Amino acid sequence: MARGSIFVLVASYVFDWALLVVLAVLGYVFNTLPPNHHAFSVVDPSISYPFHADTVSIGVAALVAGVAPVVIIFIITLIFVPGPTVPKGTPQSLVWKRRLWELHASWLGLAVSLAAAWFATNGLKQLFGKPRPNMLSRCNADTDNIASFVVGGVLTAVSDGRLVTSAICMNLDKAVVDEGFRSFPSGHTTISAAGLIYLTLLLASKLGAGIPFLHPHIFTEDETHVSAFPSRTNYHNISSPIPLETPRALQSQENRTGYDRTPQGENVIAARTQAATPPLYLIIITLLPAGTAVFIATSRWYDFQHHGFDILVSFIFGTLFAIFPFRYYHLPIGRGAGWAWGPRSKSRAFFAGIGSPNYAADRLATNEALV
Repeated sequence: MARGSIFVLVASYVFDWALLVVLAVLGYVFNTLPPNHHAFSVVDPSISYPFHADTVSIGVAALVAGVAPVVIIFIITLIFVPGPTVPKGTPQSLVWKRRLWELHASWLGLAVSLAAAWFATNGLKQLFGKPRPNMLSRCNADTDNIASFVVGGVLTAVSDGRLVTSAICMNLDKAVVDEGFRSFPSGHTTISAAGLIYLTLLLASKLGAGIPFLHPHIFTEDETHVSAFPSRTNYHNISSPIPLETPRALQSQENRTGYDRTPQGENVIAARTQAATPPLYLIIITLLPAGTAVFIATSRWYDFQHHGFDILVSFIFGTLFAIFPFRYYHLPIGRGAGWAWGPRSKSRAFFAGIGSPNYAADRLATNEALV
């Protein structure tokens, strides 16, 4: 590859990182703006909870959901990539090239997840201006002069349904009052789900801690392969381009593992032997980040910082922000063997154009391999 082509390809990924920095800065700017203040009732019990300190501070949440995944991804990549399938005699330069690419792709996916979650969360908080469960304790409402602040609702003989503005608040600390109108979405929940669910997906990919599956290329034309003893049925040909067993590799019926022969002499792979479950300790390790995200989200409920709806929807948001970048930069967990997608082709580093099937097409045609 020409030096100029390498420069263009590297520049395209530098541009990706620059866009994420811009997105993060915009999220910070949104966070500094005062939110909309939704009208409320001073007798609403759902916003009458006490105000106290966070169980998980925003700083700790940032360390757990942002910094910790960066470090863990680095360690996992250093130890497990490129894995045991590297042929003997492969130059160490190629090994490190692959390792660095996997690290870059994993970090880039994490950055997309966190930057998008940060940007969207802060923007939506300002727009909705939804009162927190502890808003009234922040507000210190002037209930003696409530009539001066009414903007809607109805006062009846049995209930006070009047709605007032935040101007009724006598708390002089404007930052505390403003924060009381940032209930939806939950920043702790969205950010922790974005970073830690992404880490769970990446660990599942790199550690092979996925659900067993039947490879589509080994499926058969009928359902005989899922029977208890495929060799004892009137089995038909296997519709697979993969040679299941060569004549020289044929062993005795007692020594072959997972293979049977039909009465017609055809080779059969029993469906139950095509995959196996990974060790449980790998599943536990993989799910630890997701469990941590659930704990952080739950703490927002018992800290009276967010309503249940805010937390549930925010966790869904964060999960979606995690799933998209993971699949954007990595092969499917069940079929990708833990790999990230390769880099873009040098001639399509910035744009592929109409009629181009993907951003690696010319590399496929010329058998070009970067990493």
